Amino acid sequence: MMKTIIDAIIVVEGKSDVTFLSSFLEADFVTTNGSDIPPLTIEHLRELSHKRDIIVLTDPDAPGERIRAILDEKIPGLKHSFIPKKMAIKHHKVGIAEADKNTILSSLSHHVVSTPSSKRGTISFSDLYRLGLAGRESCDGLRESLADRFHLGHVNAKLFLKRLNAMDIDLGRLEEAMHEIRG
Repeated sequence: MMKTIIDAIIVVEGKSDVTFLSSFLEADFVTTNGSDIPPLTIEHLRELSHKRDIIVLTDPDAPGERIRAILDEKIPGLKHSFIPKKMAIKHHKVGIAEADKNTILSSLSHHVVSTPSSKRGTISFSDLYRLGLAGRESCDGLRESLADRFHLGHVNAKLFLKRLNAMDIDLGRLEEAMHEIRG
């Protein structure tokens, strides 16, 4: 079987993720060993980021989001790939190693690049509220469908806005996607 070559460092949480991904990807991997990322790992990734792209591919759960936030705070310009939580569950476990190969490959082909807030898109929280994507109990389903469409991972309203703007998705594109989803 031919492996897909990824010319980037892929950051995952543990050895089982590396074992699974290595079965169909040829890439360099760095593990965080959970959400308590050792300072030496962060420094190693910071140094690597000057020479190579780094793609963060963590589990679609709270610890995975914590890892992303820690790395984003310490290392500028990271790329993030997200797996929808519903596609990463097997035997009551949630994780990268529980997803299938095609889901992973699709995720890796759609990254969100971390950008400083001064260089981001123009959608505001009031836009999300006006469109019914924030501030209402009924907005979670539509927001989740849009997050899947744009490969943003599992998001609350604040994270949804941050990732839309990081991808420079404008209001017109967001509204168009909403109309397509609603049919």
